[in-house]
Amino acid sequence: MSLLEMFSFPFIQRALVAGVLVSLCAALLGVPLVLKRYSMIGDGLSHVSFGALAMAAALGFTPLYFSIPVVVAAAFLLLRVADSPRWNSDAAIAVVSASSLALGVLVISKTSGMTTDVDNYMFGSVLAMSKADVGLSVVLCAAVLALFLLFYHRIFAVTFDEGFSRATGMRVERYNALLAILTALTIVLGMRMMGAMLISSLVIFPALTAMRLFQSFLGVTLCAAVTSVGCFCAGLTVSFAWSTPVGATVVAANLALFLLACGLAALRGRRGR
Repeated sequence: MSLLEMFSFPFIQRALVAGVLVSLCAALLGVPLVLKRYSMIGDGLSHVSFGALAMAAALGFTPLYFSIPVVVAAAFLLLRVADSPRWNSDAAIAVVSASSLALGVLVISKTSGMTTDVDNYMFGSVLAMSKADVGLSVVLCAAVLALFLLFYHRIFAVTFDEGFSRATGMRVERYNALLAILTALTIVLGMRMMGAMLISSLVIFPALTAMRLFQSFLGVTLCAAVTSVGCFCAGLTVSFAWSTPVGATVVAANLALFLLACGLAALRGRRGR
């Protein structure tokens, strides 16, 4: 079967649409998150999303509609913890992550059994995306992209100098909260396909790759977006051709490109001496 024929399958079409949009949103948000050292929040939210999805399945609720408000609330909590001088933010995020993950596994084990459900939630499944999921993903991803572009300059200012931004009268907490909400939405939307263990890689890898190649915030942001979408498309294609898990294949594509970018940066550094 040719690679072009893969797009005749409805589940591949749904995965491509949702995956490209989620990858784009994750990459754009990943740049300020990594620069602000908030990348662990994305990992924590993915585990909270796992617990929320498990609870939704147990209670018979629609997974996305139940998970979104839960993860958004967790995003506010983790943001407060990260900014609080009284907490060890890394330890607090680790506690929330481990607790959510354990709760999700316990709920699934008592409701549907420790079978393929755990694999689907932990590592994602290309078959998990329904038409309703894709429709909601398109709407919410469009909202995430619109808000990111609308507040791009304020996000830039808050990312690089919170103190100066606060001194100029900018509501720093408001834009940090916006960043947390957008990240929470993106994490929830990507969970079904990438899984709790892998979704945070869409936030971290493209930003790290772009930082090896570009210096400006705009250059890093654009490169991260292109990198993320390209790696997802490559991972989806390889996954279909070789019958490998989509989430793991996408992460492997991101890792390969990151290592290549590290090599190019090292080579460029030697030539500049």
